[in-house]
Amino acid sequence: MNLIERIEQEQLKKEIPRFAVGDSVRVHSRIREGDKERVQVFQGIVIGKKGRGINAAFTVRRLSYGEGIERIYRLHSPWIEKIEVERSAKVRRAKLYYLRGRKGKEAVLGRK
Repeated sequence: MNLIERIEQEQLKKEIPRFAVGDSVRVHSRIREGDKERVQVFQGIVIGKKGRGINAAFTVRRLSYGEGIERIYRLHSPWIEKIEVERSAKVRRAKLYYLRGRKGKEAVLGRK
């Protein structure tokens, strides 16, 4: 194992829950505002995962006041406190980008 891989292995998080595309998750992330820090929760559906190792990332989408909001998180980021899986869903796609075109209850998995 070369030096770069060894450093990356040290920075990987150990307690990451298993979640897949289509699952509803709550991401607790630390936000720095000036000299203060607080934890902000972002709840939504995982619409995509990419990368592996230290470069792994996932995209979470939610509807807020009728507008779709997406955030991309690095899986092993030190700014992520924890990830909670609320509900699992079985999907047949690797990326759920088709949810972007839906509005209201249509954008929730399990609805038509």
